[in-house]
Amino acid sequence: MKQRLRAFLVLLPLAFTLPSSALAADTATPIEHLVVLMQENHTFDNYFGTFPGADGIPSDVCMPLDLQDPDGACVSPYHIDQPRTSDPDHSSQSARQAFNEGAMNGFAAAQQSRNLDPRASMGYWDGSDLPLYWNLATEYTLGDRFFSSAMGASQTNHMFWIAGQSGGHGGIPDEGFSIPTIFDRLEAAGTSWKMYVQNYDPSVTFRSSENRGPQVIWAPLLAFPRFIDTASLKAHIVDLSEYFDDLANGTLPAVSYLVPSGSSEHPPGNVTTGQNFGASLVTALMRSDAWWQSLFLLTYDDWGGYYDHVPPPQVDADGYGFRVPALFVSPYSRRGQIDHTTYDYTSILKFIEDNWHLDPLTARDASANSIAASLDFDAPAAAPRFPDSIYGPPAASTTGAPRLILIGAYGAVVVIFVIALLLVALNPYARLMRRRPARTRRSS
Repeated sequence: MKQRLRAFLVLLPLAFTLPSSALAADTATPIEHLVVLMQENHTFDNYFGTFPGADGIPSDVCMPLDLQDPDGACVSPYHIDQPRTSDPDHSSQSARQAFNEGAMNGFAAAQQSRNLDPRASMGYWDGSDLPLYWNLATEYTLGDRFFSSAMGASQTNHMFWIAGQSGGHGGIPDEGFSIPTIFDRLEAAGTSWKMYVQNYDPSVTFRSSENRGPQVIWAPLLAFPRFIDTASLKAHIVDLSEYFDDLANGTLPAVSYLVPSGSSEHPPGNVTTGQNFGASLVTALMRSDAWWQSLFLLTYDDWGGYYDHVPPPQVDADGYGFRVPALFVSPYSRRGQIDHTTYDYTSILKFIEDNWHLDPLTARDASANSIAASLDFDAPAAAPRFPDSIYGPPAASTTGAPRLILIGAYGAVVVIFVIALLLVALNPYARLMRRRPARTRRSS
């Protein structure tokens, strides 16, 4: 009996040849690793405005150059035929002018009023330019109601990303920020986290008088005295190269924030180089053992001066700002689905708080929709589907149903096999049935 029980315990794992993610004891969902990459300065319409099935660019739109003459000269959306553009003004003032109290018709005029090219705001890229991102959107889930948290500037949106609030609108205070962040919550709970920074220079903080660059804005913990003065906290801010080391070593933390540098896609940066960078971080996760318990979210920090046609809900004095792209990549993603749930950066905080049982930071994240809504935890964890460098829209017959049917059938076979093992190993009647023929042969 003991030998058969041991044999059963040895054979049982062999019955499950598809990797699976059991519900972690300390998480509310099967997601044990959240990875968020915050790229720079693009709206949803600028990247996915012509994506099949998405709420994209209206066919008849034309932005007036002068809001006092709305029927005069105007600029229509057009396909950008190169990977670089100028850098449109994306200040909060331009954002408010583009928003125009919800009319969404001031994008070209905002640039024109600053003596900038008004056409730059109306350009867009498509799947021929961004095949890796468009293929990820096809194979996983694309969000077309993900709004920036604030109308305008990068620093404010990065503060919402980590703290659920702006922290003020006067730039970084001379003494730095002191408000609570999601990383304080994680640290207090003993939950692992890291902020990985591309080309990280630890000497560049809010105290730097020269050559501060974007690092302090894009990695906003560097504007908090406690995160740069306390060794145990500073140790969580590392170079991006450690992300790949952690994936290889099985030490990826529960929450990972990825901060770009030269590959941020910030205009006039090369969007091809940027998407290669972004996709490489996703595929690195796909190739690791952590994949089966992970969610990778790729999104953008603000509008970048580009057109978007959906009026952002005005939930408070700060925001929302304009829509930004959002790709949800996970073994639990709804394949090929477009998620119309309203999100903003505090939806990331909401997921972290719910999943790791933390208290909310502010009223904004307490009331936000969690990005967990983009996932389907009733479906089995799916193997990774790597993005192709050439975009091809899915065939008409491609849906998630055949895959789910096959996995469901496989699961049924596994269950039957396990039951059979149990019967053979543990059922005394089965043991008697095996012995009966032997007795019969000896009596003849």
